[in-house]
Amino acid sequence: MSQSIVVVIRENPLKTHRAVEALRIALGLGTGENPLTVILLDQAPLLIAEDIEDIVDADILEKHLPVFKELRTPFVVQAGTEGRFALDPDFNVREASGQEIASLIATADRALVF
Repeated sequence: MSQSIVVVIRENPLKTHRAVEALRIALGLGTGENPLTVILLDQAPLLIAEDIEDIVDADILEKHLPVFKELRTPFVVQAGTEGRFALDPDFNVREASGQEIASLIATADRALVF
């Protein structure tokens, strides 16, 4: 029986390498049989923006993003995020309320927060 995994990233990718590292870890977790959802909070949606040039470790990020697109990994962002950031439309992104995000985290079998 597969167990759901939620990875929450709230690190600012413009200021620290931790956001890219968290996404790399999520990729490793998402290639198995367990369903993965990535929640991007605060400035973390910049990881899947159309322009990632100013992100710390952007060269590493560029290597991993195509796999997320190919796997159609679900990304969840806070309501209103798509109006604040120019997100790449090739990603599987949906907006959710704070309550929905809290519920996703609470009902996951495993949750990692970065």
